[in-house]
Amino acid sequence: MREITQWLNESTYIAPLSPACEMCANGSKLVVLITGLCPAKCFYCPISFEKGGKDRIFADEWELDNENDIAKLINEAKYIDATGAGITGGDPLVVWKRTKNYISLLKDTFGADFHIHLYTSAVKNGKHVYDLVSAGLDEIRFHPVPKHWSDMNKSPITHAIKTALETSADVAIEIPSMPRMDQEMFSLVEWANDMGINWINLNELEYSERNADNLNCREYSVKDDISAAVIGSQESANNVLTMVVDKDFEIGVHYCSSSFKDGIQLTNRIKRRAKNIVKAHEVISDDGTLLKGVIYTKNMPLQELYESIKQEFNVGDEHIFLNGEKKRIELGLWILEKISPELKGRGLDCYMVEEYPTADGLEVERIPLPL
Repeated sequence: MREITQWLNESTYIAPLSPACEMCANGSKLVVLITGLCPAKCFYCPISFEKGGKDRIFADEWELDNENDIAKLINEAKYIDATGAGITGGDPLVVWKRTKNYISLLKDTFGADFHIHLYTSAVKNGKHVYDLVSAGLDEIRFHPVPKHWSDMNKSPITHAIKTALETSADVAIEIPSMPRMDQEMFSLVEWANDMGINWINLNELEYSERNADNLNCREYSVKDDISAAVIGSQESANNVLTMVVDKDFEIGVHYCSSSFKDGIQLTNRIKRRAKNIVKAHEVISDDGTLLKGVIYTKNMPLQELYESIKQEFNVGDEHIFLNGEKKRIELGLWILEKISPELKGRGLDCYMVEEYPTADGLEVERIPLPL
């Protein structure tokens, strides 16, 4: 008898589970946003205003200058010791030739075992599924819109799904778990099982800046003060798994919680990246963030301040860094804690800074020194 497995951070599944999901849990999946363009216009789409509707490319948080800027793509994969990549958007099929080139590039660079999956609404260019699989695509996840979940014969992407089922790629469906649509989601699972689809992923529905008004109009709300997840999404997903477990199905069903994405997938990915990019003056926290001492000056050129601190406090080259981009001096936190009283007396602003080890270096916290 099949069973529901309680996984990580409230995620649950009925086996089989996609290898891509297991890699996500390990933080070893490179996320490639290959374009923000998409013809589907789903009301719940969480993509940011900065990316949605724009033809921009990101490897995790690192924006590529253009589609030929492959060095960042490859370096980001190396920084997280990636074992695979998830290609998303927007919709990758809108730029299917670019997508095919990236699949080939990643396979050529990291080998045949480098697992690649992508998400698509297949509203446009569904005929090019064969081209992507021939380039090395391992798994394709289709996204039908809610109005077709109860009758996929009316869905415009069913033909593309049938085409994908004729290839060597694993075929999946991925949708948001919509509150009060338990029966519609179960109908979709039942249809997918009959079609021979490998698995279906139910993602916890989440608020974003982009979809907030649309969700509010449908009388959704957040489930608590610390989460962007929607009330009822998790319950509806669990109801579907309960309905599936007693059936004679072969399809795998995975409920992916919001806390899984933030607390497991992202945390493990940044820990992997931190180990590969940490500088000698930085310390990795238990959460994978980077801790460092930072000095800002308003009255002295950075180069002059850099040389002055090195000489006066006998700081080695490896423990001090002139960050021209952020217009500051960085040095070992253990050093700045000792000398910050002296520097503060000279009108310099000293801080302990915590940042993500990602390409954008997002700042988490800033604490004035001395404490």
